[in-house]
Amino acid sequence: MNWRRASLGVAAALPVIALLAWGMTRDPKDIPSPLPGKSAPSFALSVFAPGQQPLARTIGDTVRLADLRGQVVVLNFWASWCLSCRDEHVTLSAVARRYAGKPIQFLGVLYNDEPVSGTAWIKEMGGQSYASLNDPGARTAIDYGLYGVPETFFLDVHGRVAYKQTGPASAQVLARVADSLLAVAEKDGAPTKRNQ
Repeated sequence: MNWRRASLGVAAALPVIALLAWGMTRDPKDIPSPLPGKSAPSFALSVFAPGQQPLARTIGDTVRLADLRGQVVVLNFWASWCLSCRDEHVTLSAVARRYAGKPIQFLGVLYNDEPVSGTAWIKEMGGQSYASLNDPGARTAIDYGLYGVPETFFLDVHGRVAYKQTGPASAQVLARVADSLLAVAEKDGAPTKRNQ
């Protein structure tokens, strides 16, 4: 046996084995975003699905991120063709209803889909408590660096991205992040606006 060749083979294989071992410790669903801690990309999108009272908005109204300053914003990107979006829909709607009247705004953003399909899907799912916005050409999704749906971005009262959830958001995650952002805003004495 040639020890020199065997040593070279082992030396060449060790980095590959180390890389594979490191990869096995990572969660494949965890896709890091460069946005947390930075100002959220602005948008002005029209409402295609109004939501239900007391969180309802008027169809055709334009929602501008700049107008939401002073509120925590939970921005959920979804699509009617997305199977995982079904898993979180009821939870998102229920959690949004629980926060009604607090300085927090839940909004859905339709991703690579048609408003007609989105409206039919919401009806099929039993309604939605908060409004959904149309994102023609997925420009807002691109600005937010969307990898797929569902993805949920939590924005603080200053308009900065505080947290990103990839995949379906559980009630626990929604409440934990929302409560912490509301508590920080209250502690800092940040001026907040109530739900509109």
